[in-house]
Amino acid sequence: MSELRFVRMGFGAEPVEYQEAWDEQRRVHAARFADEVPDTVLLLEHPPVYTAGRRTAESERPLDGTPVIDVDRGGKITWHGPGQLVGYPIQKLPRPVDVVAHVRRLEEALIRTCAEFGLETTRVEGRSGVWVLGEPKQATPLGGLSLDLDPRLSDDEFDPRMDGPEYAPSNAGQRREDRKIAAIGIRVAKGVTMHGFALNVNPDNKWFDRIIPCGIRDAGVASLANELGRDVTIEEVLPVAERHLRDVLENADLRPRVIETEKTPA
Repeated sequence: MSELRFVRMGFGAEPVEYQEAWDEQRRVHAARFADEVPDTVLLLEHPPVYTAGRRTAESERPLDGTPVIDVDRGGKITWHGPGQLVGYPIQKLPRPVDVVAHVRRLEEALIRTCAEFGLETTRVEGRSGVWVLGEPKQATPLGGLSLDLDPRLSDDEFDPRMDGPEYAPSNAGQRREDRKIAAIGIRVAKGVTMHGFALNVNPDNKWFDRIIPCGIRDAGVASLANELGRDVTIEEVLPVAERHLRDVLENADLRPRVIETEKTPA
């Protein structure tokens, strides 16, 4: 992969309106497709805003009528705002694009970022993003059966492609509430990625109470500050996240998605 370019668009007292960032994404996307610019990561904070991916259900939107911006990424509804580091990697990938591999690379960079601040995080099978696992709990057997239900049975966000040894088992009632610390939602057009990740550094998590974040009803929301029990700022996290994004994305062994073909009987 070519060398990454980082663009710090605006933070703190100068956050970037969502529409402005979206317009800039599309401009850089077109330039990257034409090979006029290198792979680019836009980094910023937004003022408070809810954005809804293509799979958002009406029941997951704010109950009080708070405005929502509908966007062309995958996933469902989420919130962006102060205290959250948002990154939009705009990268050209080999075709056919391996979307899951791209998501895993973003997760890896964010897992390393959290680890540098002393917080252990992981992936959860079937769900994108970076997670803090809940504490194990005792099952409640009744007549030889457990009352705990596997959320995957009714979770239309569960993606079986996100599975394997690098993923913790889905919380099938065997842990207390898992908490998502970083959300990931992307779009790939013409072989070039858009949208990206949102890492909760020190936001006011009450904003998430108005919605069903990412459409997941059996999990919570975490932040670096809350989990570590101390103040953590965007200024502290920004250079660390840049370093790990550069290390993971620049050194990635990019390969096209493997297309499985049916074997013809001899």
